[in-house]
Amino acid sequence: QVQLVESGGGLVQPGGSLTLSCAASRSIFNFNTMGWYRQAPGKQREWVAHITYGGRTNYAVSGKGRFTISRDKDLNTVYLQMSSLKPEDTAVYYCNASPFTAGQYWGQGTQVTVSS
Repeated sequence: QVQLVESGGGLVQPGGSLTLSCAASRSIFNFNTMGWYRQAPGKQREWVAHITYGGRTNYAVSGKGRFTISRDKDLNTVYLQMSSLKPEDTAVYYCNASPFTAGQYWGQGTQVTVSS
């Protein structure tokens, strides 16, 4: 079993920045991709960004140019740096890990609230 523990959420003003962290209980190189999803109240969970085993990154249109996903292999941690935050970025952010085999793992989520 794999544990993913997110941290770094909180309340931030519009235009501000936050960095989310996702610590995995095993090497992140066990996974084909690791990424972030978010779910706003009353909405479906949506993909935000991911980073592949080879280091390629991809972003949803909503975060492109504002969000950066990165990783630290020594800490088994994936990060999501978010800047120029907007109220519509308010959501619970979930870390996701997809192994090379079937299935996937989720963290418990961390709340991000963008409000003045």
